[in-house]
Amino acid sequence: MIPREVLQQVRRIEIRTRSVVDSILSGEYHSVFKGRGMEFSEVRSYVEGDDIRAIDWNVTARMNGLYVKKHVEERELTVMLVVDASASGSFGSVNKFKGEMGAELCALLAFSAIKNNDRVGLIIFTSEVERYIPPQKGKNHVLRVIREMLYFEPKKRGTDIAGALSYLNRVQRRKAVVFLVSDFMAPPFAKSLRVSARRHDLVAITLRDPREHELPDIGLVELADAETGETRLIDSSSQKFRNLYKLAMDERTAAIAQAFKVNGVDEIPVSTGTDYIESLVKFFRRREKMYR
Repeated sequence: MIPREVLQQVRRIEIRTRSVVDSILSGEYHSVFKGRGMEFSEVRSYVEGDDIRAIDWNVTARMNGLYVKKHVEERELTVMLVVDASASGSFGSVNKFKGEMGAELCALLAFSAIKNNDRVGLIIFTSEVERYIPPQKGKNHVLRVIREMLYFEPKKRGTDIAGALSYLNRVQRRKAVVFLVSDFMAPPFAKSLRVSARRHDLVAITLRDPREHELPDIGLVELADAETGETRLIDSSSQKFRNLYKLAMDERTAAIAQAFKVNGVDEIPVSTGTDYIESLVKFFRRREKMYR
């Protein structure tokens, strides 16, 4: 039995998401994600200027006149949400937890997909793949996907992005639009990223929190790794320590961004301290310019 508060949260997300999709994202989504190719639509009479390669010679012979095949873009897509549910997602120092923000963002993408009659699937992973929902169409299916993301309780605490991408490639043979949602605090995954990016249109959504990149001056504080349980006492009043910490996190962020760039993966960085809708809109508009 799903708790009432979860159902209420799903309803709130649905209402907010539908408004954003209808007013902002619908056109952008349709224009930046391409279908699998072109499909046959109909045969019509040849007119001057038509490509002679499109002439249907069988129909032309039967009808005693020139006819050409008309094709349209095969719009139907499969959208896979590959979501990190490891323990580090339960951190947030501003408006919400990283994991909560990721779930809301995925809901927005899922409603954008079904508005375009696309299929939506879900993979939830930690140090192993813990839940898989095959792609389907329809509002009821998307609501199920959102409930799973909000209600899901992971068994493991760690993160294995490489394993999740390998699983994706096994269950999703045909090309899909894949949103990989994680803070990317994980063991090396560049090789799996490269393989998946060749098979799919892979987009990385990087979840961040300001306190992970810049420590405040609050004196002695004990930090705990949510995934390993390891703790460490640090002196945050030390300017030198805070500078070294920021430098290390900036280098880590740059290394991840470089891995995405080298492997042809688009990145959407989002933060618990800002509105993720703005980040999505920027991404869509940047991609739209590429297709012009």
